[in-house]
Amino acid sequence: MHRSTVPAFVLACLSITGCTSSSGPEALVAGIPSRETTSSVTPTAPVPQASVGETRAPLRAEPAQKVLAWGGPMPSGSPAFAAVDQQNAAAPTLPQPRASIAPQIGAALPNERPVQLAMAGAPAISAGSAVRSRIFRSNFSDAKPINFGKVTPRHFPVHGVDVSRWQGNIDWERLRSRGANFAFIKATDGGDHLDPMFKTNWNRAKAAGVKRGAYHFFYWCRAASHQAEWFIRNVPRDPDALPPVIDVEYNGESSCKMRLPRAKVLEKMQVFMDMLERHYGQRPIIYTAPDFYKDHLSGEFLNYPFWLRAVAQHPSRVYPDRKWLFWQYSGSGLSHGVEGKIDLNVFSGSEEAWNRWSRGGNG
Repeated sequence: MHRSTVPAFVLACLSITGCTSSSGPEALVAGIPSRETTSSVTPTAPVPQASVGETRAPLRAEPAQKVLAWGGPMPSGSPAFAAVDQQNAAAPTLPQPRASIAPQIGAALPNERPVQLAMAGAPAISAGSAVRSRIFRSNFSDAKPINFGKVTPRHFPVHGVDVSRWQGNIDWERLRSRGANFAFIKATDGGDHLDPMFKTNWNRAKAAGVKRGAYHFFYWCRAASHQAEWFIRNVPRDPDALPPVIDVEYNGESSCKMRLPRAKVLEKMQVFMDMLERHYGQRPIIYTAPDFYKDHLSGEFLNYPFWLRAVAQHPSRVYPDRKWLFWQYSGSGLSHGVEGKIDLNVFSGSEEAWNRWSRGGNG
């Protein structure tokens, strides 16, 4: 092609066909973060620029998208649950992360899909691991506190957070001492966007002794297999990590306006989760919000752990038919160690249950 024709061609491509996207591979290589927003919080400080590293094989670009907040489930096995347990004959069971068997992609999945935690036979805790597994009591506050009734987040001993680039540079040691015993960290969304703070948050959280897992925001206009491959490419297979999370919800700000029927939603989720389970050796956790759950997930995936968003009422009212592992109870939390607001969560059991579950196959 003659050199003088290149600028005209590029301009025509940009203005007429819309062939590039601010969340596409070119944007990643250039270090330009996408316009997505990953949490219910509003950033109060400049967001760090992307630093992706080596250039990889180009992927198909997808439209720029914004990501909404995601939430979590609620605990059991505590006197605080008496009021709820009286209404529900059976107390909730806690899903167990799969043993870290380091399976290869393409390996067959086990036929059985147990949902209960294997609480027995936990290895003894060494002196060093005892320090790292210390549970810090929650000292979080909330810009918009909610009265949840008889059973509140304060009744649960193990609190944590979920974060993304919008929290900026986090002081992980300080955040942990304020009550962040676990963290779910934004890694990817769609098939070509990597959160520019993922690698930093992933490494610093572990160094501070915070048990952490990575989450992926699912994009309904992209093949599930492509999204799983992108997540696997960017999230290390770390035996210390919590199970990976698939975040499924509606996003009114996304350029993807597709609303799939329930059967197709379940099919795409299953493809994505199967690929992650084969690779990481752990059953993924499903994060969702009330409206999406009602339309697509009620009564489905009974052998998967759930992380439920319920920021106005207790999960037993919002999701009456669902046992849950994590509960996201606030999108307006405040804490030392992070500027602005942060999402707050609790684990659905006692300290002992947390130590057993978080060590189960995770080191």
